[in-house]
Amino acid sequence: MKRIAALTACIGWLFVAGAAHAEAGVLAARGTVEAAFAPGDDVEQLVCDVIAAARQQVLVQAYLLTSKKIASTLVSTRRRGVDVRILADADQDERTESSQLRALAAAGVPVWLETKYQNAHNKIVIVDAGRPDATVLTGSFNFTWTAQHRNAENVIVLRHHPALAARYADNWEKHREEAVPYKK
Repeated sequence: MKRIAALTACIGWLFVAGAAHAEAGVLAARGTVEAAFAPGDDVEQLVCDVIAAARQQVLVQAYLLTSKKIASTLVSTRRRGVDVRILADADQDERTESSQLRALAAAGVPVWLETKYQNAHNKIVIVDAGRPDATVLTGSFNFTWTAQHRNAENVIVLRHHPALAARYADNWEKHREEAVPYKK
């Protein structure tokens, strides 16, 4: 009986510890993982491919978005009826003449600027968070020509993990609520 009680206590502890991990954002592994690195891999094209695969929604968090290729893919994705939304760092947009946010907003893509943080340093694309084939792309890769051609960068693409995409989408929405609409 003592062994059963000890085992029950241990299982109870594991359940509580597991619940605490789940609350802290620990999710069971599932889906597929793809890693890419610049220089070497065409990370910019991978970002475009992830965006172009969207069926319902694309949420972007960008520290800096100057890549015309990525901006063009976002616009064409929006034009085929996908809900595309952008969050970006306000200071980077102000400092960077080649920012594509003006062109995205002009094309009807809703854009918000994050002003609350010293650096809104996220580089994330969330695709179809509510679907079984949900995708999250993240890493060090800024959405810029320089990131592809002059920097050492990485991305990881996590596909078919709806719980992970939902967690990222919830965080995206929290940041959007704190952001200001783009006006220029």
